[in-house]
Amino acid sequence: MSTIEMFDGAAAVKKPRVGKPYVAPPAGRDPFRITDRTAISLSGGRTSAYMLRRILESNGGLPECATVMFANTGLEHEATLEFVATIEQRWKVPVTWIEYRPDGIGYAVVNFDTAARDGEPYEAMIRKERMLPNPVMRICTSRLKIRAMHRHLAELGWKDGDGWDQMIGIRADEPGRIARIRARGTSTEDADESMLMPLADADVRKREVGGFWMRQPFDLKLRNINGVTKDGNCVLCFLKPGAQVLSLIQEEPKRAVWYMRQEQVVALEFAKTDDGARFRNDRPSYAQMHAYALAQADLFRAADPKAVTDELMVKLMADDTPGPDCFCGNDDA
Repeated sequence: MSTIEMFDGAAAVKKPRVGKPYVAPPAGRDPFRITDRTAISLSGGRTSAYMLRRILESNGGLPECATVMFANTGLEHEATLEFVATIEQRWKVPVTWIEYRPDGIGYAVVNFDTAARDGEPYEAMIRKERMLPNPVMRICTSRLKIRAMHRHLAELGWKDGDGWDQMIGIRADEPGRIARIRARGTSTEDADESMLMPLADADVRKREVGGFWMRQPFDLKLRNINGVTKDGNCVLCFLKPGAQVLSLIQEEPKRAVWYMRQEQVVALEFAKTDDGARFRNDRPSYAQMHAYALAQADLFRAADPKAVTDELMVKLMADDTPGPDCFCGNDDA
């Protein structure tokens, strides 16, 4: 049964309802149980995948009134794409792969074979908006993920005023994010969409998620270092800690090339000031980080004891502070 057929069936038995602020589920109620139209966000990480597994178990499979979506920016690690495809195959669950498009209906449905792998949707968004996303204006999250998925729901017949639930993979050990989402209650994109966090309601934490995947016949093939998947989501996302970004570039310098190109294009074509030509102004540019990574590799090979003297780079190497929240999730466990 196709996703559209499932929603056609759901429309016949479910009446529209208005979104509502967060209300804690009654004691004893399974927070993974679906009773109304529900959009399930699969980020491609272990936490959201674990949430999906609990949903399938609690409902005897995917209910007709629910859909699972994965938004691909084109900058995810190949292992993330493989993980999502394996979930579809092993768990027999339909996952709709969504990619942003700058024209038409604003998105396209792709699959593992046709999914972008060189940041094409992300680059198209930058050129459409004529700017780079940054920690204050995270248009990458809003355009590439949230809005693209909502446009797909609209194509399926989910309209403003109807109301539905969205389940996202936020664990109980993410209190700051839980508090902010619960205070808002509804989606930033649609006030009729109620935000649900079944993992938080079930008191699921990083350790439980990690233990689950240790028992499974397959797993996300990315490193889990002290509960952090460094390569997860967009590999060099500017919201990741600075030291983590630099470390990833040092491991594989070519990773920075796409980001360098975007900063250069915006600087030449769109930015009115130098500040607008960087993903972050409180860090070196991606070109600077790339050059530094290559230089350090040369120094290491030459066994040169020369110390690092660039103040910004030294500061970056010490930066392990998590960045602001984004829809991509803290899918670390």
